[in-house]
This record gives sequence, C-alpha cells and structure tokens, in this order.
Amino acid sequence: MSPQHVINGFIRDFVQDLHNNSAAIFAGAGMSKGSGYVDWPELLRDIANELGLDVAKEHDLISLAQFHVNNKRTADGLSKKILREFSDQAEPSEVHDIIARLPIYSFWTTNYDTLVEDALRKAFRVPDIKSQVDQLTLSRPKRDAIVYKMHGDVQMAQSAIIYKEQYEKYYLTHAPFITALSGDLVSKTFLFIGFSFTDPNLDYVLSRLHGGATKRTHYCFMREAKQEADDDELFKYKVRKQELRIEDLKRFGIQTLLVDNYSDINDILKKIEALYRKRTVFFSGSAEEYGEWARQDAQNFIHDVAANCVRANCRVVNGFGWGVGSAVINGALEAIYGDPQKHSEAQLIVRPFPQHGDNLKELWEQYRQRMISLAGIALFFFGNKRDGDKVVNANGVRREFEIALEHQLLPVPVAATGFMAEELWNEISAELDKYYGGYQWVIPMVQKLVDPKTPSGEMVKTITDIIKQLNK
Repeated sequence: MSPQHVINGFIRDFVQDLHNNSAAIFAGAGMSKGSGYVDWPELLRDIANELGLDVAKEHDLISLAQFHVNNKRTADGLSKKILREFSDQAEPSEVHDIIARLPIYSFWTTNYDTLVEDALRKAFRVPDIKSQVDQLTLSRPKRDAIVYKMHGDVQMAQSAIIYKEQYEKYYLTHAPFITALSGDLVSKTFLFIGFSFTDPNLDYVLSRLHGGATKRTHYCFMREAKQEADDDELFKYKVRKQELRIEDLKRFGIQTLLVDNYSDINDILKKIEALYRKRTVFFSGSAEEYGEWARQDAQNFIHDVAANCVRANCRVVNGFGWGVGSAVINGALEAIYGDPQKHSEAQLIVRPFPQHGDNLKELWEQYRQRMISLAGIALFFFGNKRDGDKVVNANGVRREFEIALEHQLLPVPVAATGFMAEELWNEISAELDKYYGGYQWVIPMVQKLVDPKTPSGEMVKTITDIIKQLNK
C-alpha cells in the first residue's frame, strides 16, 4: 500500500476517533522547534562544550546530561539552561492551533514549554496542566483538556526530567504518570507529532510501557528518507535503517505515516479538521415574521431539519436565533432522546447570544466566530428582525454568512423561507462557481430549496441528502 493510501486511511479512522472522543496527541520536541524553541542537541550543545565533547558526535544525549551532572555534582546548571531556553515567549505554531481546535481532551508531551496549553487557551479552552505527580490527583474546575507534561515544566525547571539517573528512576518517582499513560494508550488512539523516534525521551517512555497488553493502533509522522548529493550507499543505509525503525515501532502498536516534508503534517491535520467539521451543521436564522409560511409550519420545518441532522449522526450548532432557535433545539433533542443509545446530548451545541452588558457587538462577533468555526456546513433560514415599526432583513444572518465563508463552510441558504436567506441565494446563484466550485453536485440540490411552494417534507429530505452526501 502506498504512503498516500496509508495516510488517507489514517485521516478517515482518526476523524472517527475524534467523533468517538477517543483521540489523543503526544507532542515531541519537533513541534516546539517549529515555534522557534531548541531541540535536544541544541539544548545540550553548550553542556557538551563544557565537557570537551561535540554534541554532533553524541547519540546518547541522556547520558551526556548525566555526565554534566556528575562533573558539576549538581543539576542546577541544567535547570538554569532549561529556564533560559524556554522562558522566552513563543507563539504556538499552526499545528498547535489545529490540534487545540479539535475535540481532543488528552495531550501528552515530553516538552518543557507551554505551547500546547497556550494554544488551548487561544482556542477558548481550559487546560488542566499536570507536570508533577501530586497534580494528578487534582482536577481543575471547568477543564476541557488535560495536558500531561511527563518530564516537567519550564516553570518548575529544577524538577525537570533530563539526565539519565532521573530516567532510570522514573518508573519509581513518576509511577502515576506511567499508569495514566498506559491507560490512555489502551483507551485512546494516539497521534505522535514532532518525534524523531531517536528521541531519548520517548525511548525511555516506550520501554516502560512495552508489555503487549494493548492492541490499539497508534500513529506517528516520520519524514521519508531522502537522498542527499550523489551518495547512493548512504541513501540505501538511511532507507534500511528507517525500515527497521518503522518495524520496531509496531511493537508498541505505532503505525508510521511517511511524509515528504514536515510541512505536509499541517496539510494532513487541516484535512482532518475539515473532515471532522463536515459532520457539524450550523443553523443560522431569525424570524420576527415568516412571510408566506404559517408560523407553525415554519417551526415544524426547522424542527424536522434539526432532527434529521442528529439522526444522520451530525452535531447541531445554534445561537438560539429569535423565532428559529427553539425549533432547532426541540428537533435535535427529540432525535437525541428518541434514541439515546445511538445519539447523545453532545450532538447539540447551543450558544445563546448575551443580551445585556457592555460591548455587545464585540461579544456577538466572538460568539459567531466560535460557533461557526466548529462547523462544516451552514444552513440559513428566514433572516429578519424588527427595526422600529418595520421588519427588515437581519444583518446578523448576513454576518454569519460572511464568517461561514471565511471558515470555508458549505453555505446552504433555504431561499424558500425568504428574507435574508433568499437574498443570500440570489448572490450565490449569480456566481455559482465562486461558492460551489468544489461542490458542483450541490447546485441542483440547493436549487430545490428556492420555491416556497415545494412541500416542506421534500425540502427536509433534500437538506438531509446534502449533509449525507457531504460526509460520504
């Protein structure tokens, strides 16, 4: 099987793990290096020089750190080195940002920096940091992600795991971390990012975990061996060693994903995020009036669309728009509670807009950005509001349309409901290739949603078919 076929299969399977809340990330030094931090050789370069050694010639960097501790009779120099190198503020990379947006709740790392938790906060999430054994028994309120920093944190550099004696005693001093990681490796699918797999950190971790108890498949990225200059023998040697390393990783249930360049990882993660989001539907709309629709008919129509979204194993996201939101919620809940063994309340995400306070305009913009960024398809219904004694098209629905395009959602205005939904369809229909260039199949389906005389049941089926087709 070609590397691309393996990667395509991984993307499909990992997205399913995301939907099952059973995915985890293990971040190595390579992820931090992409944000400007040092890797192991760079971290220990000055240490090696002090010992009269050349870090480029050393392969056992854990022992190199131990030599320095032996020589100085203290680990203070190493602690200060970590504090100095990782105290400078660095921005999370695109990889950090993507994984922070995904519904992943277990993050493991051997890095000392704060990039993973910084990215989570940037994505409006609440990380619970575990860098010391005694922190494992405590849970931070409102947390929605746990970051296990197995080898310490820059803020507690004096207790960081860095030299050989610490690694040798890790299973005694940090046994609860080993237990927690063992449990996650059994129950979750791990994606290892930023590891060379000659990283001494991971070698020590995996050596403690290898026992054959888990049959779960995990994944790691590895750059495919490249030929440099015209040295065929060296290239063959690199290929052979990589083959042996890939085979060795299978002992731990780790399947290797070969990439041409490390930048390919960003593209793969973007595909994962896009595919995951396709199963989340954003409902946009508001209605002071319903035009040609009777109020109850309009409510029933939106109710049925939301229920069918849930039955199609999708999530429903809604901001509780006036005259529309209650029907969305009722429809989704009816489907969820109608078959609780198959569906869950996690399939309904409701973010009512705040109605009081300062800077409401800014708050509403943040709400819209956060809600819409979760989805892969946006449905637009009605879209009107009262302005004095008049009913006008809702500019909030138009803003949600604009944000949906910014986040590359598939826009589906139900023009038959009139008002802003019809206005949006008129814009789209004038430039179909602009809006549906990659989804030509959707054009005749959306066109079925234009005529208000079309039976509502037929339109519900059409919208459901669009969602199902998008997720094939």
